[in-house]
Amino acid sequence: MTKPLVLKKHILIIIFWLVFGMAIWMQIQVDAGMYNAFIQTSIILISSFIFAHFLTDKLLPKALISKKMNQFLVEAGIVIILLSFIFSFVFAYINIDAQTPLPPSFSGHLAVLWKGFYLSIPASLLIIGTACGIRFYLEHGKIERDHILLQQAHLESQLKLLQDQINPHVMFNVLNHIHILMKTNTELASFLLLKFSDILRYQLYHCNKNQVMVNQEIQYLQDLVEVEKLRWGNELDVKATWDINNKKAFIAPLLLVPFIENAFKYVCRLPGHKGYIIISCKEKDNTLSFYVENSYSNITTYKKKDSAHGIGLQNVKKRLNLQYPDSHTLKIESNDDIYKVSLTLKLSQENDEQ
Repeated sequence: MTKPLVLKKHILIIIFWLVFGMAIWMQIQVDAGMYNAFIQTSIILISSFIFAHFLTDKLLPKALISKKMNQFLVEAGIVIILLSFIFSFVFAYINIDAQTPLPPSFSGHLAVLWKGFYLSIPASLLIIGTACGIRFYLEHGKIERDHILLQQAHLESQLKLLQDQINPHVMFNVLNHIHILMKTNTELASFLLLKFSDILRYQLYHCNKNQVMVNQEIQYLQDLVEVEKLRWGNELDVKATWDINNKKAFIAPLLLVPFIENAFKYVCRLPGHKGYIIISCKEKDNTLSFYVENSYSNITTYKKKDSAHGIGLQNVKKRLNLQYPDSHTLKIESNDDIYKVSLTLKLSQENDEQ
């Protein structure tokens, strides 16, 4: 437990016992006098403190861990009864210069003790109930903090896993493009190698963060699109529009890559048919609108069972649900000749990196 939480716990405990002591003293001193009230209040406070903290510091944590709350309720009932007996003895015997002396025989004391015990039960119940309530409040806060930390750790591990699944796929595609071009056009391969170094640098030094500046992510996407355009040459008609007004906004890294990759991977390239890809990425009022459209065909042999969504698209859906649960809209449409992806999400103004 951190120092602020320990301090908060101690402050709550001190305030509780101070308020309780003042309330008891003010009630007793009306009939018993200030000196008698001080003696009785001191004994009541000490005995209540010992019993209450034995219950909340020893028995309650064990009951919470072992999930034996019924047993704890029985133990709390026993403590309340014992505390009530102590209160009745205090009110009966710790009464210096009493105006109403006790009967000489002990049998005569029983009525006084029983009355004191009966009247002390509500006070004992209030003391024990409040002490347990404070402890429950502190334990609940600790459990909530631990739960939030566990959720955060789980979220970060999920995002890291999803990013790790994306990065090798991107790197494999770029390296494969360069390998092919080295056999036909070394100058172009050299240019693409420089592009690849920029891509790799971005992945190594920026993608390990929760969020990156949107202009960095867009530059990375532009490099990928440029590589693909150079690779396919005249076989594909690629049109890309990038319009980012607020370049200092933040976005999750590699979030849009699967959409672009799938467009190039599954674009229709039938003989005698020139495929096309349209990419539009615009930002206005801190809202990013991303759109990808590509030619599509149901009769191509490369369409597999999972091609409609792909592993990459499943990953990006999970990431959107994790990082933008209430601030994104994703729509995927397809027919016999067109495949469309539309994404709208709210960008962050501040870096949420933990």
